Amino acid sequence: MGTTLTLGRFLLGSVAIITSIGGFIADWDHTHVYNPKWPPHAKFHNGQTMSTGLLLGLSALYHLIRPIANKKDSLHFVILLLSLNWVAQLSAAVYPGALPVDPEFGKGFPQLYICAVLFSMIGIGYYLERSRIIKASHQIHSKAT
Repeated sequence: MGTTLTLGRFLLGSVAIITSIGGFIADWDHTHVYNPKWPPHAKFHNGQTMSTGLLLGLSALYHLIRPIANKKDSLHFVILLLSLNWVAQLSAAVYPGALPVDPEFGKGFPQLYICAVLFSMIGIGYYLERSRIIKASHQIHSKAT
């Protein structure tokens, strides 16, 4: 999509970075990675989830900043990549026996608020970037005629 920094690209890039490192920041502590009550297989899947977030975020960041001819398609792909991790995080709450927070660490669904903020950033970033792309496209076409 190019390297010009706009507000939309800043928002999307911020979500990409949060997606890449957020799982490590949230989980690399006594509640997850170093939780002695977690069996090895649960830690395996936690590692898988953290790595998935890292790969999705880095992939989105790459597609956000690389030069490309079809900016709309690239933007749509970035939105897909950024949304996958957070949709998966929300869906985890509906699996049998799953809780957003282990009982010894409290109650609630803090991920819901995090996802709401990130989905808002994705939506606003998408709107701003799409508007910019359409405006630039119209300017190119009007100069050609």
